[in-house]
Amino acid sequence: MDSTATDRFDTSRFEASRNRLASLAYRLLGSAVDAQDAVQDAYLHWQAADRQQIEVPEAWLTKVVTNLCLDRLRSAQARRERSAGAWFPELLLEGDPMLGPADTFEQRESVSLAVLTVMERLSPVERAVYILREAFSYGHAEIAEILDITESASQQHLHRARTRVTATRRRGGREVDPAAARRIVEEFLTAATSGRTERLVALLTDDVIALSDGNGLAKKLLRYDNPRRVATVMRGGFTSTPAKQRLAGGALALHYAVVNGAPAVLFVLGEQVVGAVTFEVTEDGIAVVRGIAAPARLLRLAEAWRQHGPDTPLITEW
Repeated sequence: MDSTATDRFDTSRFEASRNRLASLAYRLLGSAVDAQDAVQDAYLHWQAADRQQIEVPEAWLTKVVTNLCLDRLRSAQARRERSAGAWFPELLLEGDPMLGPADTFEQRESVSLAVLTVMERLSPVERAVYILREAFSYGHAEIAEILDITESASQQHLHRARTRVTATRRRGGREVDPAAARRIVEEFLTAATSGRTERLVALLTDDVIALSDGNGLAKKLLRYDNPRRVATVMRGGFTSTPAKQRLAGGALALHYAVVNGAPAVLFVLGEQVVGAVTFEVTEDGIAVVRGIAAPARLLRLAEAWRQHGPDTPLITEW
């Protein structure tokens, strides 16, 4: 095989792994843009390597991407950005290949906004061990090789990470099926847009919290708790006014969607998603509401939505 044919073959081998590598990087970084950058950097490493000496390309690439992501997480810039108090994961629309494997509960949970947020409270190595084990089913011996740690250390990191994730999982009771979640979100939207505070309160869990990036302008996430307080904030947020329409550039359509595995309402102007509200719905009601409007957090979702094509909005003009 001549060098040109070899390069094409090696490139095709990398491309066959690209989506898996991107889904790994996204879980580690919580950012689709950063994940794409990490994968591209891995491609440059792949091109520069003596590929004939690489016995298992998938394992080699996994190690490279994981460690590139850890370098990013440990960088001074990342620490400043993530400690600023306004960090949110970048949202992904259902069907996005970057969401990666979804055969098991642990794989689906690993891209939930709740778990991606919990990852911020873990050390970079704890985060990597958890994702490699729970989402990609690597054994501790393999993880130890990828991260240059001992198997015992890998087990300890996993235990600490699982403890944090399990504590988050207990909030608000067990999850409900997708059809029931959609019904609850539609009831929520009806109550919020009609100003029915009491009905809103009834749909929320006793320990409900609401988080918002303040239309992408807040330096820290806005946080609200207490069902009545959350209901009041949601009623105000979902009430359309001429001022809001002028700020958005016109009347918005409100669409139902599934984002990072959770039910969501998207605020759409023409074909452009300008905001999203996601819900954690349990058998006890809505446990967490998240409002995201920063364009950087909606970039990939907005592009996927344009390709998705229009559906029937829940509200045609808001």
